[in-house]
Amino acid sequence: MASDVMRGASPPTLRFYTWAVPSVSIGCFQRVGEIDLEYCSGNSIPLVRRPTGGRAILHHVELTCSFSGRNNIPVFSEGLLRTYGSLSRAFYRAFRGVGLDVEIKTRREKGRVLTGSPLCFQSVSYGEISLGGKKVMGSAQKRWKEGFLQQGSIKLRVNPEEMEKVFMDAGRDNILSSMTGILDYLPDLDPADLKERIREAFEEIFEVKLTPLRVTDSERDLALDLLKKYRSQEWMFRR
Repeated sequence: MASDVMRGASPPTLRFYTWAVPSVSIGCFQRVGEIDLEYCSGNSIPLVRRPTGGRAILHHVELTCSFSGRNNIPVFSEGLLRTYGSLSRAFYRAFRGVGLDVEIKTRREKGRVLTGSPLCFQSVSYGEISLGGKKVMGSAQKRWKEGFLQQGSIKLRVNPEEMEKVFMDAGRDNILSSMTGILDYLPDLDPADLKERIREAFEEIFEVKLTPLRVTDSERDLALDLLKKYRSQEWMFRR
């Protein structure tokens, strides 16, 4: 957990996640009204407000990543954008390593370019990665005094029909024109190979050796406590 990393109880940590069922995460400051709650409830699609910012994501056929670190590490000590850029270079190298001709955004955007849609993948901001002119990975970062948490969603497949139903005013054509999945380009890619290449890229970019670790008892206890918070109506409908 990011809190254990920030207090020095755990080292900087890279985690991977997958999803058993379609699920929606919305940004910390996003309005719930941008999601069709009736459709999600009727189709057993869980909804959660994540601690990081950005726009909504429909998670399912994807590889989800998180990285947490302390701000006193030199490469992460110069603020959100520098940290974001450093992590993006690692993912960029990993994608290139599996044969994807990706590009990385080097210009900052603001205003309606970023907020005009409820969907994270309908805008490409600084440091984010695109493939064939379409966004393939969305990320958001939250910083505290001691450290930070960055969460990222790597699309393997895109389901525009479901997204159009989940997100208000998303638009199928806009979805298809703005985002894509890796398996559309590399249909035989094993996600396990992508995870391994990401691990190697992090080691190369940051000149470290990543060591597999089990979830600690304190992390498990904290996860159960956080589950209560993220299931609460107060947290979910704060906006």
